[in-house]
Order: sequence, then C-alpha cells, then structure tokens
Amino acid sequence: MIDSNVLAANRAYLLGWNDGPAVSDIYRSGIPHATLNGVVRVTGRPLAEAYEEARDRLDGVPRVWWVGEDSEPGTAEGLLELGARPLGDGLPVMVTEVASASVVPDPSGLEIQYAADVDEFVAAYARVSGIPERGVPLTVERDKAFGGSVMRLVGRLSSGQIAGTVEAWFSHGIVTLYFVGTQPEFRRRGIGASMTQAVLRHAAVRGVGMAALTSSDMAVPVYRRLGFREVGRYRLFTF
Repeated sequence: MIDSNVLAANRAYLLGWNDGPAVSDIYRSGIPHATLNGVVRVTGRPLAEAYEEARDRLDGVPRVWWVGEDSEPGTAEGLLELGARPLGDGLPVMVTEVASASVVPDPSGLEIQYAADVDEFVAAYARVSGIPERGVPLTVERDKAFGGSVMRLVGRLSSGQIAGTVEAWFSHGIVTLYFVGTQPEFRRRGIGASMTQAVLRHAAVRGVGMAALTSSDMAVPVYRRLGFREVGRYRLFTF
C-alpha cells in the first residue's frame, strides 16, 4: 500500500505544471509531452462527466490519466468503457527511508551541483525525457513557476558537460524525484544512481525521512540498489 503523502505529493507536483491556478485535478501545461498534461484523479462526481471535461480542456495536447490507489474504485474499468486506452503496464511507485538508503560510489570525474541555469537544466532533461525541442521554451517557463519548491541538480563532467539531471520536489513531508536522467552518451556509468543519491543526502540534511519516485520497469534495478522498494503502480491511460 502506498503512503497517502506519496500520492498527495505527486498530485501536487503534476498540478503545478498547470498553466495558471489549478481548479480541479486536471492540469494542462501546453507542453507537447503526455505526462505534463493530464488528470491525476477524480472524486465526488461522475467519471463520464469528468472524462468529457478532461477531453475538452486537454484538446490538442498529448495527455494521460493517472490511476492509482487514490483514484475512485472502478476508475480504470470506467475509463476503458469510455474509450480510453492503457499505456503499457503502468509505472512502479518506489520509496525508501532516507536514513536506511544504500550508498553507492560516485562515478569518477562527476561533480554534482545546483543547476544555476534553468534553461540549460531543462534542455538537458528534455533531451532524455522525450520533450521535443519546440517544447523546451515553454517547459522552461513552467518549470521556473515552481520557484523555491524544487531543487534542481546537475551532474557535470570535467569537460563541463551535463551528464545527469534530477529535480527534487519537497512537499507533504517527503521528497519526490523527477527527471532523473542520464544523457545517452554517458549511460551505464552509475550517473543516474549518483544523482538519486545526491537528493537523498540533501533530504537527510533537511530532516526529510522518506523519498519517493515513479520509475520505468527498466530503471527499477537501479533504484533497488539504493534501497528503494516498489509499493504500488500507477496505471496510465491515454484518451
């Protein structure tokens, strides 16, 4: 079972991408990337009504509907009946206690530092996350709107190149990790693990006891090495 704070923190982060104040659990950034436009859950009203509203508000952008343990029972089945389509097997939700996380060696020549240039930081994670180049300026604008609520870290090589990124969201008493990524030419060196570990170190200094993230199935072994465990899954639907 997923801790309610993990679910609430993820909802808050995703709604933070909305272009303007979020008025419901539907968020639209306008960025041409599916997970940055979507629905985090629907409560207190008929699913069909929410579905039509979401289709209207998210018209013209790629989008997803997140179905997790905080969704109303029967949401996944209802979405299928309404014509939504599942995206793969969903995303594992993983957590670790910061104090008990494992320690892995940092790659030689990698220096992890705060991202002083948000434009450069976003361009780096956009390349890894599949955000097209035309969407980068708007992604920068929306990411900057988070202000001091997020911590942005980059891993640089001695050449000055950014090899890895991570964005940490401190909310609901935990830290949640997003855009953990390694540039393709620098993969298989332990950079992703090192970026994740850096966030855990910052969390420990801040007195934050739990870290959470959603992962691809491919990356699960990396996070397990650091002490993360899978506690559930989000099912994703396109519509």
